[in-house]
Amino acid sequence: MEFSDVEPDESCACGGCTARRRARYLAVRSGHGATVRARGAQRAAVLLAAVGSVLGGGAVASIAAAAPRADSTPQTADTPQGQVAGPFGEPPVSRRAVTAQPATTRAEIMRRAQAWVDQKVPYSMTKYWSDGYRQDCSGFVSMAWGLGSSQTTWTLPDFADRISKDDLQPGDVLIYNNANDPQGGSHAVLFGGWVDAAHTKYTALEQTRPGTTERSTPYAYWSNSSGYQPYRYKGLTAPLPAPDGSDAFPGADAFGPGKVNDYVTRLGKMLVERGGARFYREGPSPDWGDADRRATEAFQLAQGWRGAEADGYPGKDTWDYLVHHKGKDIPPATGTPSPPPALTSPFPGTDRFGPGKVNDYVTQLGRQLVKKGFGSHYREGPGPAWSEADRRNVEAFQRAQGWTGSEADGYPGPHTWKLLFS
Repeated sequence: MEFSDVEPDESCACGGCTARRRARYLAVRSGHGATVRARGAQRAAVLLAAVGSVLGGGAVASIAAAAPRADSTPQTADTPQGQVAGPFGEPPVSRRAVTAQPATTRAEIMRRAQAWVDQKVPYSMTKYWSDGYRQDCSGFVSMAWGLGSSQTTWTLPDFADRISKDDLQPGDVLIYNNANDPQGGSHAVLFGGWVDAAHTKYTALEQTRPGTTERSTPYAYWSNSSGYQPYRYKGLTAPLPAPDGSDAFPGADAFGPGKVNDYVTRLGKMLVERGGARFYREGPSPDWGDADRRATEAFQLAQGWRGAEADGYPGKDTWDYLVHHKGKDIPPATGTPSPPPALTSPFPGTDRFGPGKVNDYVTQLGRQLVKKGFGSHYREGPGPAWSEADRRNVEAFQRAQGWTGSEADGYPGPHTWKLLFS
């Protein structure tokens, strides 16, 4: 019998093939020794196939058939990654310091991730940001989880537990590992929350070219969707209580546009308990919205605070009054309640916009574009009938956010709608 070298089947889920694929990636750039180990793994795979053939091949074939194959569509995100490294690229203490599980909370994970989004950290598989983490997709997740080292998409699962799609919460991660291209074809994104009730889209915070971005993303990703797996960091803890037994003020940076965390949810629930339910059409939720700002402002005004003390953003005093149920409740609305302003309107769905669509949402969109200074393409209107002028004005708004390609196609999605009406 004659043997020849072959690669382990990318669809095989057995421990041996998984280990060999990881070993192949972790041995990248390791020289001749890595080549010898890879060839040894290949010969072992051929031997396993030969044994299966002698025994009838049924068992081996059933294993291969049971393993899900990754989508063959090319990866949308161009995100090659570096190898495991310590702060600023220093040699790591160990390749997988799994025992080091720094405790953190969802709020802290989202706060760190949002900091990179706000700074639009440039993408790089070789450079390190000012906090010491590598500026690629796995370095971004390592930074958000607070691991103290830059891991890879292949080693991040060692710090996490597999979860189901229905269990996903802000701060969890979706990881895709490409066995054919471990370094250049794999990717990881941070889950920021569901965009729709059907759980078909979510907010993804990710490190991709040209820099850190936050965008509405189809589940599980734009391509290779079937290959992504959800994970939850093992060191996740609940927020630590203050010495008096209540939750301490998390800091002003936990609240405001773009913030997504458990503190926003808690704030909303406390405001509802104090008379602020009328400000919420939906929620409260972890995603900061204008309803949170207006309810907070109403509570602050009810305490007699004015000016900067009633700006709609919680500080230590506001948080203290809510947590300890101090001060006055939000008074009920007087007179005939006026309809909520347009900026609290939820996104009506992509099927409301495009050629042939005629509805009030198109008019509302156009008027807001004009209000924001993006109405230059209208010769008349805006009106309820979708037109090329609507598309070009939406595109201009999207490009003003720094978006390109499919993110600036002129058709509003949840993220465009949210920013436009904020």
